[in-house]
Amino acid sequence: MNNLIVICQSGGKFSTASDGSLSYVGGDAHAISVSRETKFDELRLEIADMWKYGTDSMTIKYFLPNNKRTLITISSDKDVQRFLDFHGNSGTVDVFVIKNESSTALAAVTPSTTEATPVPPRKRSTRKRVIQQEYPLNVTPVAQAPAPAFLASASASENAGGFNSLAPVPTEVQSVGQMKRVKLWENCITGLHQQFNNVREVRDAFRKYSIAQGFTIKFKKNDSMRVSAKCSVDGCPWRIFASRLSTTHLFRIKRLNEIHTCGAGTSTDSHPRASKKVVEGIVKEKLRDSPNVKPKEIANQIQQEFGIELRYSQVRRWMEAATEEIQGSYKEAYNQLPWLCEKIVETNPGTAVSLNTREDLSFHRLFIAFHASLHGFQSGCRPLLFLDTMSLQSKYQSELLTAAAVDGNYGIFPVAFAIVDVVNDDNWHWFLVQLKTALPTFQPITFVADRQMGLRQSISVVFENSYHAYCLRYLSEELKRDLKGPCIHEIIGVIVGHLYDAAYAPTLDAFRKCIESIKSISPEAYDWILQSDPENWANSLFHGARYNHITSGIAESFYSWLTELAALPIIKIIETIRHKLMELIYTRKVESDQWLTRLTPSVEDKLQKEILKAQSLQVMFSPTNTFEVQDFLGAVNVVNIDAWDCSCREWQLNGFPCLHAVAVLQHIDRDVYDYCSKYYTTEAFRLTYSESIKPVPTVDKPVLGESSEVQVNPSPLRRVSGSPKKRRIRSRGVVKRPLHCSKCKGEGHNKVSCSVVS
Repeated sequence: MNNLIVICQSGGKFSTASDGSLSYVGGDAHAISVSRETKFDELRLEIADMWKYGTDSMTIKYFLPNNKRTLITISSDKDVQRFLDFHGNSGTVDVFVIKNESSTALAAVTPSTTEATPVPPRKRSTRKRVIQQEYPLNVTPVAQAPAPAFLASASASENAGGFNSLAPVPTEVQSVGQMKRVKLWENCITGLHQQFNNVREVRDAFRKYSIAQGFTIKFKKNDSMRVSAKCSVDGCPWRIFASRLSTTHLFRIKRLNEIHTCGAGTSTDSHPRASKKVVEGIVKEKLRDSPNVKPKEIANQIQQEFGIELRYSQVRRWMEAATEEIQGSYKEAYNQLPWLCEKIVETNPGTAVSLNTREDLSFHRLFIAFHASLHGFQSGCRPLLFLDTMSLQSKYQSELLTAAAVDGNYGIFPVAFAIVDVVNDDNWHWFLVQLKTALPTFQPITFVADRQMGLRQSISVVFENSYHAYCLRYLSEELKRDLKGPCIHEIIGVIVGHLYDAAYAPTLDAFRKCIESIKSISPEAYDWILQSDPENWANSLFHGARYNHITSGIAESFYSWLTELAALPIIKIIETIRHKLMELIYTRKVESDQWLTRLTPSVEDKLQKEILKAQSLQVMFSPTNTFEVQDFLGAVNVVNIDAWDCSCREWQLNGFPCLHAVAVLQHIDRDVYDYCSKYYTTEAFRLTYSESIKPVPTVDKPVLGESSEVQVNPSPLRRVSGSPKKRRIRSRGVVKRPLHCSKCKGEGHNKVSCSVVS
C-alpha cells in the first residue's frame, strides 16, 4: 500500500452530537506520512515532537471507518498495523493526540530504553578537548521544602569577577513554584536516546539535572559536536555522553551510567548546587518569555521560585548579556548597516537609501524609502504626507522620523522613515531633501506636521509650491502650555474643544462663530489663536488640500509597536519595520482583490450616507451648471457641477459629493461616482499596493568581531532622564559647625538627644 497521510490533531476538545457521534473542535493540526514499516515508538516520537509533549504524557486515538462514536487507542506496533489495515484504502485519516493531565514529563523528552541502538561510526573529531569545571554557587535549603533550595554564597573566584555572595533566603519562605521547577528538572535526563534540538539544550539539561539530583558536574568534552560530563566527586562512576546526529542539528544521548557512589540524590539533606551559568540560564528564559520585564521583577521571581536571592546589579548585568545573545550586539549592529543598506538596494531596486556618519565614524542618520512605498504613494495616494517623530527604545541616542500617507480606504500607508541620532532642524531638513530626491513629483504636496519642529522653512524651501498644515494636537498642547491665569485648568478643556471645532469648520462664518465662543471664555486664548497662523490649520482658511485631516499622528498606529518592545539593535529595528511593511502591503492587496464596489469600502459607506440624506432636498432647476439646493429648513446651498464645488465646502474638503451635490447629480441624471476623487477608487487602491517589498537574505551577513574594520560606530549613549544627582563637596580647611544643645548649653548634641533631666 502507499503511505497513509495522517492528520494529527491536538489542543481541541470533543463534542457530542444528538445522534451520539463525536466531533473534534479547535486545536492545532500537523500532517505526517505513515507506512507499513512505521513502528509505534517512531510514530509516538514524531507526534510528541510536534507539540513538544512527553512521549509518556499523551495518548493517540482514532475513529474506525464509518464509526464516529468509538475512539480506538494506539499503544503498540500491532495497534499501528491494525490502524493501517482499517484505513488502508483512505487517502487521509485523522488521529487525536490527547495530553494526559497528570503527567509532568518535559516537552522535549523522548522515549528511553535500556540499551542503545547501534550508531554508525563517525570519524573522531580533531577538536581540542575542553575540560570545564562547573564552579557552583553554594546552596542552603529552604525550610520545610522537600526539594532543596539554592545559592548561599559564591566562591572567591566568582566574587572577583563581580558575582558577589548571595544571601540565604529567610527560613519562613516556602515556594511551591520552586518545588515544581526542581521536580521538573529531575526529568531533564530520562535515559538513552533522548534527543535535544541543539547543543545548548544539552548543556542546559545536564546542569539542571545535576541541580535537581544534588550533585555537581564536570564537563570533559564540550564543543559543537559532542558533550560529555561526569560527577565531580572522584571515583563516582556517573557518566553521560551526547553527540550530534549526522546531517542534522539534533543531539542524542549515546552513553549513560546512572549509578552514583557519592550519595547524590539519596540523602535527604543534600544541597543542590547551582552554577552561575544555570542562574544566567534562568534569567535568559524569563527574558525570552517577557522581553519587557524589569530586573527587580526577575530577581523577585527567582527568589520566590528557587530561593535564590540576587542583587539588582547582578540581574541587570545578566539581562544585558542575555539580551545581546538573543537579539545580537548593539554595537556590531551599527557596523553592519553598510551591508544591510547594500542588500536592501540589491533586493529592492528603486529603493532610496542614504547612510551618514560623523567625522569620528559615529552614526548620524539613515534614510530608507522602499520602492514599493514610493510607487504606491505616487500611483494611488492623495498628495498628502504626515510628518512625525518617535523615540526609539535603545541604549544609544536614536529617534525615528516618519513620512506617511493615507490610502483610498483611509488606511495608513508608510512612505519613508529615518533613524537619526537627535531630532533637530538640520536632520529634518536632510530628511526632506532625501524625500524630495526619492519623490520627483511635479504636483504640490500638503504636509501635516508640528509647526515647532523647524519644518516651516524647510518645507517651503525643499518642496516649492507645497503647503504646511499644522498638526492640531501639537497646537493644542502648545496652547495649554502658554495659557496662564487663575482657574485656567478648569476651562482649558472647553477652549481646546472649541479650537477643534474651529479647525473643522468648513466655512468662514462657522470658524468665526467658534473663535468668538473662545473669546467669551478667555480673551487671552482668543488672542493666542489669532496669532497662531489660522491659515495653516483651519479648514475655512487653508489653501491646500488636506482632505479634512488635522493631526499628524496617523503614523503612530503603524509604528506604535516600537514603544511596546524592549530595546532592539538598530539592524533589528529596520528589519522589523520591513517585515511589518511586507505584511501590510500583502494583506491589503489580498483584501482588495475581494472588493466588488467601484469605490473603496470606507468611501462607499460615506457616499451611501450622503445619498440617503439627499432624498429630502429640493433642487431648483437651472439652465447652467450652477444649482440651488434647499433643505427642509429653507437653507439654500449653491452647487457648481463643473467646478466640483458646493457652498457648504464639504465636497471640496472630502473629495466626494456632499448631500447637496448628490441631490443635483441625481436631479440631472448623472452618475455620482464620476464626481468622486480618483484616489478613492478601488483601482487606485490596488495600484497603491501593486508592488511588494522583497525579502532580504541574511545568509551572507558578515559576522563582525573585535578585529573587524569599523565603518559605523554607535551614536552616543542615551542620557538617563532626570537631573543628575548633586553631591556637596566641602572645601578643604572648612570645619563642620559643632552641635549646641539649647537645653543644657552643652556641645556635641542637641536638645532631642540631651540626657539632662529637665
